[in-house]
Amino acid sequence: MTPDAIQDRLKLVKYPGFSRDIVSFGLVRSAGFLDGTVKVSLALSTTDPQIPLQLKAGVEQALQGQPGVKDILVEIAVSAAAKATAPATPAAAGNLPGNAPAARGIRHAVAIASGKGGVGKSTFAVNLACAIARTLAAEGRPGRVGLMDCDIYGPSVPLMMGLSGRPEVEGDGADAQLIPMEAHGVKVMSMGFLVDDNTPVIWRGPMIMKTIQQFVQNVRWGELDLLLIDLPPGTGDAQLSLVQTLPLDGAVLVTTPQAAATNVARKGGLMFRKVNVPLLGVAENMSHFTDPSGQRHALFGTGGGIATAERLDTTLLGQVPLFPEIRAGGDAGAPVVVANPDGEAARIFAAIGRELLQRLPAKPAVS
Repeated sequence: MTPDAIQDRLKLVKYPGFSRDIVSFGLVRSAGFLDGTVKVSLALSTTDPQIPLQLKAGVEQALQGQPGVKDILVEIAVSAAAKATAPATPAAAGNLPGNAPAARGIRHAVAIASGKGGVGKSTFAVNLACAIARTLAAEGRPGRVGLMDCDIYGPSVPLMMGLSGRPEVEGDGADAQLIPMEAHGVKVMSMGFLVDDNTPVIWRGPMIMKTIQQFVQNVRWGELDLLLIDLPPGTGDAQLSLVQTLPLDGAVLVTTPQAAATNVARKGGLMFRKVNVPLLGVAENMSHFTDPSGQRHALFGTGGGIATAERLDTTLLGQVPLFPEIRAGGDAGAPVVVANPDGEAARIFAAIGRELLQRLPAKPAVS
């Protein structure tokens, strides 16, 4: 067997509890074939003694019976899953958030996820962050909300927040710290600040993981009551790296009502459960549209948000109708909750924000 043929067979071995294989997770250190013997070397981080045994059995099963294969040797190097600076592996993620060091000064951290792209997750995250910032400011705690844009490939948060330019850097070398930019009472960090508009980000998993780790550990967030993390769609490297790097207090799933979105959102919710991140609720975006005559149209169907919440045994935080001013505000860098704070859209986001704050675990306030 050639090394490529061995790798193809190893792609059939799924990591326990996940739909992804050990090759795409980067767990295969080497694979070779000599005199009828296949030798495979794996490296992973876990504290679960059953994981290496299951992987060894899976590798053997995938390679048995292949032409010319007489013997199979599987070596597995296991390390502890406690260091947040190590690349995220599914085994490490499975032991979190308990093993991730708390980011200093951040009281609560919540992921905004969708599973499927195109459901308005970033628009939702931007308006939710601004709504919560206004709520906290009214309580005498301004500047206590952060928004971390982890959509590495398509960062849109800078546009929606009306921010441009480069963040300042304080310190040198390993001690250098990025200073988040700020708008509408929200501190923001995004890959969009660090690359040109015409430069595509073409990265593999380890580079994505390292960037997310740096956004947590090398950004001077200051003292925050809440850090919202806008995740890219899917259940891959970015999500696993985040739960290894930052202890999340929970996740909010954003979906539109139709089955094409809710089915994927449910899988995203199940992924968070596998890595011990509680689901704080589901938000249904683009729930309906009301035309100028007052007639209501269910453009994407009905009931998807509540059905998703019920299947995941969580709550429906709220429904956001399809308001043209939400899109217009995002394009103009003036989120609707800021541009029209007394409008219906702003009231809906404020209500969702208050519900989210109530569902967060009690913790001492950072001062």
